[in-house]
Amino acid sequence: MQLYEATRSLLPATMCCLYLAVPLTGHCQVYVGSAVSGGAVTLSNFQSIDAPELLLPAIVEFAPVKPGVVKAETRQIASIPAKAERLRGLIESVAGTVNVAPRLIHAVISAESNYEPKAVSPRGAIGLMQLMPATARRFGVNDPFVEKDNVFAGASYLKWLMGYFEGDVELVLAAYNAGEQAVVKAGRKVPQYPETQAYVRRIMADLRSTGALPL
Repeated sequence: MQLYEATRSLLPATMCCLYLAVPLTGHCQVYVGSAVSGGAVTLSNFQSIDAPELLLPAIVEFAPVKPGVVKAETRQIASIPAKAERLRGLIESVAGTVNVAPRLIHAVISAESNYEPKAVSPRGAIGLMQLMPATARRFGVNDPFVEKDNVFAGASYLKWLMGYFEGDVELVLAAYNAGEQAVVKAGRKVPQYPETQAYVRRIMADLRSTGALPL
């Protein structure tokens, strides 16, 4: 199909207008040929004897760019191990009573006893939160093997440490592991004990991975 004919004198303007008129999403190509007589040129969208020369190549299609849908970053919900499910309700209840983040209690229990309520360390730390007998008595617990009492005393100690160290979670964890006086003697820094350093790193990594920080 021929597009149209134009006089040779109008060819430059025609070429310009035609190029601008072709949409970016079109595939049209234009061929041109000069008539033997009459000074006219032939423009066609296909090659023929009358229009053998390519004037405008097919326009490369540019697909429209759709604005991307940016999803808001979802903070990861703090998860707990499957073996801790049995204790979820107890821990959340104690956390609400003491006003300590449940995830902090979970992280400490995981590091201290791996959720074993009858665990006893070589140093005499007892139960889920590995309470020393003196710490248990300090927070009114007579039998640290009682799960609820053990968690209550451990959470109460964490709460006290949060106030004493002004919410510095690393110092709170270091004090829970080594004692608050060890942290004070270290200049209110994590003491240079390999066990305590590893303990703090482990729990901080746990809290960060579950999106529990800041507490």
